[in-house]
Amino acid sequence: MSTPYPFTALVGQEDLRLALLLNAVSPAVGGVLVRGEKGTAKSTAVRALSALMPEVDVVSGCRFSCDPASPDPGCPDGPHGTGASDSRPARMVELPVGASEDRLVGALDIERALAEGVKAFEPGLLADAHRGILYVDEVNLLHDHLVDLLLDAAAMGASYVEREGVSVRHASKFLLVGTMNPEEGELRPQLLDRFGLTVEVAASREPDERVEVVRRRLAYDDDPAGFAGRWADEESAVRARIVAARDLLPEVRLGDGALRQIAATCAAFEVDGMRADIVMARTATALAAWAGRTDVLAEDVRQAALLALPHRRRRAPFDAPGLDEDKLDETLEEFGGQDGDGGDRDEGGDDDPDPDPDGGPGGQPEPDDAPGTDGESAAQPESGEGREGGEPQPSGGGGGEQTPARAAEPFRTKVLSVPGLGEGAAGRRSRARTEHGRTIGARRPRGALTKLHLAATVQAAAPHQRARGRSGPGLVVRRDDLRQASREGREGNLVLFVVDASGSMAARQRMSAVKGAVLSLLLDAYQRRDKVGMVTFRGSAADVALPPTSSVDTAAVRLESLPTGGRTPLAAGLLKAHEVLRVERMRDPARRALVVVVTDGRATGGPEPVALASRAARLFGADGVASVVVDCESGPVRLGLAGQLAGELGGTAVTLDELRADSIAGLVKDVRSSGQNSGQSSRRAA
Repeated sequence: MSTPYPFTALVGQEDLRLALLLNAVSPAVGGVLVRGEKGTAKSTAVRALSALMPEVDVVSGCRFSCDPASPDPGCPDGPHGTGASDSRPARMVELPVGASEDRLVGALDIERALAEGVKAFEPGLLADAHRGILYVDEVNLLHDHLVDLLLDAAAMGASYVEREGVSVRHASKFLLVGTMNPEEGELRPQLLDRFGLTVEVAASREPDERVEVVRRRLAYDDDPAGFAGRWADEESAVRARIVAARDLLPEVRLGDGALRQIAATCAAFEVDGMRADIVMARTATALAAWAGRTDVLAEDVRQAALLALPHRRRRAPFDAPGLDEDKLDETLEEFGGQDGDGGDRDEGGDDDPDPDPDGGPGGQPEPDDAPGTDGESAAQPESGEGREGGEPQPSGGGGGEQTPARAAEPFRTKVLSVPGLGEGAAGRRSRARTEHGRTIGARRPRGALTKLHLAATVQAAAPHQRARGRSGPGLVVRRDDLRQASREGREGNLVLFVVDASGSMAARQRMSAVKGAVLSLLLDAYQRRDKVGMVTFRGSAADVALPPTSSVDTAAVRLESLPTGGRTPLAAGLLKAHEVLRVERMRDPARRALVVVVTDGRATGGPEPVALASRAARLFGADGVASVVVDCESGPVRLGLAGQLAGELGGTAVTLDELRADSIAGLVKDVRSSGQNSGQSSRRAA
């Protein structure tokens, strides 16, 4: 077994260490979500924590780690008497992103359940993690239904496995830790709320601290056992402090003054529901126990707010989590010290009220993605700017680069879906064969049986009962009789935006409306669990502004700073988009694409720009790629070029006004029929 990196050898990351330690003291806090860029020791810190967890006593032979002092009365391996017990280290169980539902919650032997009426249960990861740590790396990439099961078990302290009327329940209490890189996509707000605490981590910008990180890591890689030995005393001290804090925790008093501060803080930041208040109360209590105190002070309430509220405060879509510390201090001061019961910040007299083991403040770090200015100064206009078809020049010199326009207010859009029946990752956009959804048929299982179709299984086994010598009430079922349920649900797609940022789009403030429309579609993609990408074209070339990613937030940031100006190389934009789809298809062949072209349809610059754009558009039609053209042309005289482009793409065209949900009731039908008429390939069909 490899030697883990010592927890006390971590450099910096005070918030991360404190949040993990508080959950080790009081698992009722509800776990930790660690958000941060790659390479910031997120996984290292979590794995290091497992070595600090106190040992647990378990019933000998119990696969569910029952406590011999208080065994689970419903344990599938029970009932447990007063038999032998063992002591072992607390486990740290890792949940892979690609794990199946059966791997997480366990699996029932359906064949034995039907034929013999017994509950033959194979425990899953939730059973292995009982009374230990369950770690999910890249939790934002975990399928939604697995996250739901995981968080339900964390909230109830038990896991339930239901298969066709056969039910098994077992205890499952664990310290839940998830790590994620926000650039790869966000968790849904309701899932964010289920994590007790959240921490933002970032690499230090201080050279001396970075040097120390590298020095320690190199020393560990050269001799893991020797390096860990040099930190053994510090590790033992922290382990003993966790045990002492756990013992002290029941004696900690949460006074009315502290409770009033907690309630006022949650109300001031407009958090939804009451979970934030409860988590803050538990966190403040754990902070006091960690500091060796039996009274909760205002410092504990403040620190609890910094850890428990950033991901719960009400915020606009695409806003990064954060907390206004000035507002927090004002609220605590206003509602502090009203009953002398822990509300006054100077109360207590403890020599070391700081809950951080290293003496640091442990406050919420400043976010790295703070918004900047609206854009840079306009560049010099390009020379030789022209238009085809006698288009007038836009006011304000549309041929040159313009200052980035702000996006208009987003609105709710109607769903755009890909035709046919896919098999991509679970989502909420297009029809697909999925593990969850409505049952549409039955088939023989390929590999392990996961979703039994009971009626089809009984129908397959019924004709053979006499030949198999059935004499009792049980049904004699063989492996060949089992049938897997075929289900239809929804999948997430790759929504690739191809955005015209040329000078013609800057005319008459159209770009603000265009950005508002794209932002609305991005919000829709976020809610439907899509991947998104963005190609922009202007001047003489096209650029991949955002490679396909699950981070819709990043796309919104790139969109906000998008400048405009120059000619309209429509063909270059379409060809670049076609290349992005080709590469992405090799990486993820099951994920189908929806191309959204945002343009007025004009093509300028270079030889025969219109003919070249037509040929590029027909590539999409030949590949059967679902597409929508958002027509941005405005004014009394319209050329209808976007509609022609949509026809060549094999898709449909809508105006900016028609893009709103209450104006495009027939859009989905149009997209589907257009895709089918353009020769949708058989590999995208059912």
